[in-house]
Amino acid sequence: MANVALIIAGGSGARMHQDIPKQFLTVNERPVIVYTLEAFQRHAEIDAIAVVCIEGWDQVLWAYARQFNISKLKYVIPGGSNGQGSIRNGVFELEKHFAPDDIVLVHDAIRPMVSAEIISDCIIKAKKYGSGIATIPCAEAMMQTEDGFVSTGSYPRDNLKRTQTPQGFPIGKICDLHRRALEAGITNSVASCTLMIEMGEQVHFSAGSEKNIKLTTVDDIDIFKALLLARRADWLKE
Repeated sequence: MANVALIIAGGSGARMHQDIPKQFLTVNERPVIVYTLEAFQRHAEIDAIAVVCIEGWDQVLWAYARQFNISKLKYVIPGGSNGQGSIRNGVFELEKHFAPDDIVLVHDAIRPMVSAEIISDCIIKAKKYGSGIATIPCAEAMMQTEDGFVSTGSYPRDNLKRTQTPQGFPIGKICDLHRRALEAGITNSVASCTLMIEMGEQVHFSAGSEKNIKLTTVDDIDIFKALLLARRADWLKE
């Protein structure tokens, strides 16, 4: 049974206010997406990597793969009109090359600190339960609002999980989900896990981490740099 990483790098990163997509921004002499690719390249249980890539950047991506020895990169797939479309393009392409029971781990290109433990647990849960959604507890007080300015109530945080990626599924299952969603007219769900819920399915949780950050704003880049420094210090101690 194969395990495939599907890296979603189809976004333009408008919130970062940069001229290039945020997944291709250079941090400490490495593009963000390379850190992400390396995490899956190093993982012994990952057999292949596919990337859904923003238009015009596919040759850049292949060049990075050669430069940084990402030998598991096998497929580069055009992005869709939104996140759901990009994931759909990716899993439909993988369906042509892998068996329905093979596992796909859908992961944001802009989560470069994903750990081996997170990847492993996602694979385990996806194989055992049919889904594995990286999650962390909700530590903050959660307030409800109608207008974004004043509260209309609160929500018990113990009943909430914050989702991350990877989100793992058997390839046949996630492809069937996307086909049914198209038939139902659902085309802009924010993530694979929310699409599962919208289509009446349950999802099972796998391990996430506060360090598994998503680089959405310039502040996130600062946090990422600090995490890289901490990781380097740990390596030097070893």
